[in-house]
Amino acid sequence: MFGKLKSNLLLILGLISTINIQAQDMGLDKKIDQIFGDYTGWFVNLIFYSIPFSEEIQVPWVLIVLVMGALYFTVYFNFINIKGFFTSINIVRGKYDDLEKDKNVEVSKSVSTTEDGDNPDTIRVEGDHEGEVSHFQALTAALSATVGLGNIAGVAVAISIGGPGATFWMILAGLMGMASKFTECTLGVKYREIDANGTVYGGPMYYLKKGLHAKGFTGLGKVLSVVFAIMCIGGSFGGGNMFQSNQAFTMFQNVTGGEASFVNGYGWLFGLVMSVLVGIVIIGGIKKIAKVTDKIVPFMVVIYVIAALGILFMNASLIPSAFAQIFEGAFSGVGIAGGTIGVLVQGFRRAAFSNEAGVGSASIAHAAVKTKYAASEGLVALLEPFIDTVLVCTMTALVLIITNQDGSIMQYGTEISQGVEVTSNAFASVFAWFPYVLALAVILFAFSTMISWSYYGFQAWSYLFGRTKKVEYTYKVIFCLFVIVGAASSLNSVINFSDAMIFAMMVPNMIGLFLLAPVVKEELKKYLIKIKG
Repeated sequence: MFGKLKSNLLLILGLISTINIQAQDMGLDKKIDQIFGDYTGWFVNLIFYSIPFSEEIQVPWVLIVLVMGALYFTVYFNFINIKGFFTSINIVRGKYDDLEKDKNVEVSKSVSTTEDGDNPDTIRVEGDHEGEVSHFQALTAALSATVGLGNIAGVAVAISIGGPGATFWMILAGLMGMASKFTECTLGVKYREIDANGTVYGGPMYYLKKGLHAKGFTGLGKVLSVVFAIMCIGGSFGGGNMFQSNQAFTMFQNVTGGEASFVNGYGWLFGLVMSVLVGIVIIGGIKKIAKVTDKIVPFMVVIYVIAALGILFMNASLIPSAFAQIFEGAFSGVGIAGGTIGVLVQGFRRAAFSNEAGVGSASIAHAAVKTKYAASEGLVALLEPFIDTVLVCTMTALVLIITNQDGSIMQYGTEISQGVEVTSNAFASVFAWFPYVLALAVILFAFSTMISWSYYGFQAWSYLFGRTKKVEYTYKVIFCLFVIVGAASSLNSVINFSDAMIFAMMVPNMIGLFLLAPVVKEELKKYLIKIKG
């Protein structure tokens, strides 16, 4: 084990050493950033191609798919995001656990067994239950990959471009996204596969292929599953990796002196250290470190939320004014490029990146749940966008708006260069010591999210290339390399690529969700009847 770990880590170091550090008039960070931007710009432009409705109004086509899909599922499932809210809470509380007396799941004959047993990474979402977890464990596992830097840095980016009004559309996107999340996570459980060792294989790759085959769309299902898997791998390198290391480095540099910091210009070195730590977990399969972060990260979330609530409590008199700015800005868009539509675009774009509703990634984690009723986990999953976007993102937005009354934090309508740094400054204006706590939280959030997304990405990678150890190590070494690229790149390059990959995953997923919605409705009906007895 350690021999393989050592050889793979040496491979990472060897590949990094091949980069020409002595580039003319350019540091290694800038060189990496330029190369990355040059190679990914075309893809970003394709995904975010805007449809011109008028000279002033242009909307990215993927955003139209996201909004219309979320709206469709909200209406199709009779506002399940509202009517099913308290049922979801009761499921997490264990009120209906007696319905799960027989929790055995048959082993799928279509799943090939891995060479030497269980995949160690899946332990994070499987727990010690032979490939199955409780509803609460599945929820927290998925939340560990969504609650984090998107809530801290992403909100700041949205408000800097779209003003306070972007918050309104983020909240609305979160509420509608609850229905999308319900749909995809129900399907994730419905079409999951579990091998003889208890390893769970699930997510859009499987329900697109198997679900659409059952509907008579075999060819379409195969194509969509492959497209999703490719984009999911890219998403694991982008939003699940580079964005995390980028913002972790930014925060670390900020608390150690900013431009005068000893790490200024050495993002690649910070990324190298972080990639080795991530590699120890995902390549070496050392699960204890991951389990430690799973305990620390929720603790850091609590500290962050308490600090945000503290600021809001201390400035309670300004909260009505902040909400007034949010509602006024949502429909006026004064001073914002694109006006109201520009504000809407930023709100929905950042919400999608933060809660991943409609993207399909969370269904990979939720597939490991211990249940006989697929819809039960779909109902649990719809709580994610509410917690992530409606609660945490809104708190962050209110802190930013309240502390920016004098315009000292940011200038609305002007894109900021570093999202996490701005949020840190907002908190520091009230708690001078908070940037140091936030720096630790950001690094831990980044570390935990990268581990979770490495699991998502590997699931997609193994779907395409098989489940051999050689295939596994190839993916994980590449994943570690992207940690370095992210830390050395600019926020603009990283966040554009990350967004593009996240939205690209959403396209094949949404097509599948639309076609398989009747299946979800049947599962929901079956479970609700069982609840009522």
